[in-house]
Amino acid sequence: MNILIVNPNTTGSMTRKIGAAASLAASPGTVITAVSPETGPPSIEGYYDEVFAIPHMIGEIRKHPEADAVIIACFDDTGLDAARCATAAPVIGIGEAGFHFASLIAGKFGVVTTLCRSIPAIEHNLVRYGLASRCSGVRASEVPVLDLELPGSDAALRISAEIDRAISEDHAEAIVLGCAGMADLAHRLSEQHGVPVLDGVASAVKLAEGLIGLGLKTSKQGGYAAPREKRYSGDFALFSPGS
Repeated sequence: MNILIVNPNTTGSMTRKIGAAASLAASPGTVITAVSPETGPPSIEGYYDEVFAIPHMIGEIRKHPEADAVIIACFDDTGLDAARCATAAPVIGIGEAGFHFASLIAGKFGVVTTLCRSIPAIEHNLVRYGLASRCSGVRASEVPVLDLELPGSDAALRISAEIDRAISEDHAEAIVLGCAGMADLAHRLSEQHGVPVLDGVASAVKLAEGLIGLGLKTSKQGGYAAPREKRYSGDFALFSPGS
């Protein structure tokens, strides 16, 4: 099995962390390829960053037609629908994967993310996936995404404090970590708090392996049909369908 993981931001250290977490979760024989674009925002913190990350994220997917499945390694599930149009391989967002896994092991799960500006997008996705009623709340640790890459940062402590509040105040029975850059914290935080703490990267790898094993592809009927061939102008000519 060949799984492509695309980190939509341009921060290489985060891409390497994501790749390492994915490799730990992968079954023997599964090949993980973790990539990120060279052009775009260094982190995705809200709707504005997201827009500028999507074109080159799609470009990375188009470079790897051999992939049996694709994982979008941003918790907002950045460009997920567009990515499903770009390939027949199954495409999984790490937010979507984390939510679904948590719903299987807890009556109510909480989400702890980075900044409060990310909360609306996450709440929107929970509604879209039909899991809003299973979520006890989405909390922000107010840790900027790139602080997760800084040695000596207090990011882990701030995330842990928010998990405490999610359990004690919101009655969360499991926690989904709301950023791919938190992928290396899940096991430690689960032991610390005594509840399942899920990383969306690992969850997405296991979902991808299941879809590949069943031979399932993205449906090309309806909204996920391949884009019609046409010529884009200007800076977006590179992304023209059929080029």
